[in-house]
Amino acid sequence: MAPCRGSRGNRAVNTTELLSRRSRGVEDAGTLMRHNMKVLRSILLQVTEKDFIKVWSKTSKSSIMYENGKIYFENYQNCYSCVHSEPQVLYKLPKRSKVEKFEDALLCQSPLDKTLASPSDHKASLLTLTANNWLYRLSAVTGEELQRVYLSSNQKFRYLGWEVSQETFYVKSVQNKETPLERRAGITHNTVMHLAIFHVFPLQIVGIVEINKKVFGNGVTDVVLSQGVLAVSYSNKSVKLYSFENIVQRYMTEKLKLGEQSSLLGDNKVGEAPFGIPVNIQITDCPPVLFEVSCSNNGVQIGGYPWHYIYTPPHKTHKGTHHICSLKDNTMPTSQVTVTSSGRTVKRRFHQLDDDPDQETFRMVEYEDELDLLAVVVTNGEEGEGRAHIRLHDNQNGQLQRTIDLLEPWDETYRHELFFDKDTIVHIEQKNSSFCCHVYKLEANKKIK
Repeated sequence: MAPCRGSRGNRAVNTTELLSRRSRGVEDAGTLMRHNMKVLRSILLQVTEKDFIKVWSKTSKSSIMYENGKIYFENYQNCYSCVHSEPQVLYKLPKRSKVEKFEDALLCQSPLDKTLASPSDHKASLLTLTANNWLYRLSAVTGEELQRVYLSSNQKFRYLGWEVSQETFYVKSVQNKETPLERRAGITHNTVMHLAIFHVFPLQIVGIVEINKKVFGNGVTDVVLSQGVLAVSYSNKSVKLYSFENIVQRYMTEKLKLGEQSSLLGDNKVGEAPFGIPVNIQITDCPPVLFEVSCSNNGVQIGGYPWHYIYTPPHKTHKGTHHICSLKDNTMPTSQVTVTSSGRTVKRRFHQLDDDPDQETFRMVEYEDELDLLAVVVTNGEEGEGRAHIRLHDNQNGQLQRTIDLLEPWDETYRHELFFDKDTIVHIEQKNSSFCCHVYKLEANKKIK
């Protein structure tokens, strides 16, 4: 049975009724999606033996990545889809040279509520950054090149990051560090790194900003863009937040558009080789600091309503703990909160999820937001190659709904990742210099009750 909200309040309806309603169609797409997820959750939580089966395993000598129903091998060059009963090849790209290899990648899917100028702008795409500073937009289905942008011949860009709330992503350069010879000679570099910021849907440049010591001070170790703020981390374990909107308004010297001329490039076109994209956001003095906090690993996350921030205090006694405080007055909330391994915040009500180290150990927690379920990976406490299973808990009350056994051994000494995505479980493990991906699927012929 699956819950359904109707004019007479909450009531339970048979899953078959929801399937029939789906086949007839509904007016609201959001309602249809919610009904679909209720159907799937109801099926998934029916406890029968071996209904989650291991359908596929594959090893690789390079890192394996999973994102939104796709598994990437060989540095994003080979892509497998997980939407079928077992993973199938979507595409395999030609082998790339060392200077053209992919350094980083982001999966990008356009919203359904916008009409974009070009049909290709609606296509789900993989944004890839190459070692020679090219940004590519590839079809997420075929690997076909949809767009390319040359970034710069002056900076070495290496990392990609999402700023989801603003439909923005950024490309970050490597840090500009002094060599041992330069340090002995007393030579220092003012520039620390650069950020190139892009809007998506369609892909368009906002600008490139330089992070330097003159403006932000000494000891800068990292910079990220999130929730509309520029977060600058320092070697003294502090993090300072600045309004990126304010920075753009105050310090942008020229608006840029890909493929059009820019006076900052001597009237050459933006995003084309060999000129790339100019630094058009030139910060001349320190912007106002919105917020500052000291934390372990320079990690702080802000979210929720009203606004809260999550951090680990920079003391050994607090290692492994997360503190949640109000952004307004730094007070801690009375309700309990847990933070998943992927950084998402999940409320816990009524039931405390505790482990017994002598019998079992919690290894990681994942939240399936569309099914509102917590997936807790638990090992049996044995040293070395023990066994693991997944406990699915209702996120609303913490109650255990069912368990799923993993067939492969779980070696505590190696790195593990687990993804719970609707009817699919993906377990990626690293063993020495090799990687292995295991995929579990809900049996296609499971009966609906």
